[in-house]
Amino acid sequence: MSGFLAWLSSALLLLGASIGLIGAIGVLRLPDSYTRLHAASKAGALGAALILAGVAAASEGGFALAALFAMLVLLATAPLAAHAMARAAHRSGIAPLTGALGDALAQARAETEGEAEAGAATPP
Repeated sequence: MSGFLAWLSSALLLLGASIGLIGAIGVLRLPDSYTRLHAASKAGALGAALILAGVAAASEGGFALAALFAMLVLLATAPLAAHAMARAAHRSGIAPLTGALGDALAQARAETEGEAEAGAATPP
């Protein structure tokens, strides 16, 4: 391995570990489950992707290609999984800490249910 690739892989591994640490601190410090989920999914996925990029830079051949493929799969699926978990948490009744804007998803659901009930109450 050349000197440049050694430095590049070391920098990527260190950066990925640092971002993962920041995500872990976010999970411990943030106030509700939705913001914790956001910190874990975004920082965790980016940190793991940088670590996999560092592994790819440090290795050669097929293993580097496998690490890059794993990085792409991780970056494609982590946001989808986080969205599905947050939606399931909201549907199960876990209330988010809301600010001035409120809970738009709960308001939209209440409006949709209100329209469905009004449509069922009117005779054809």
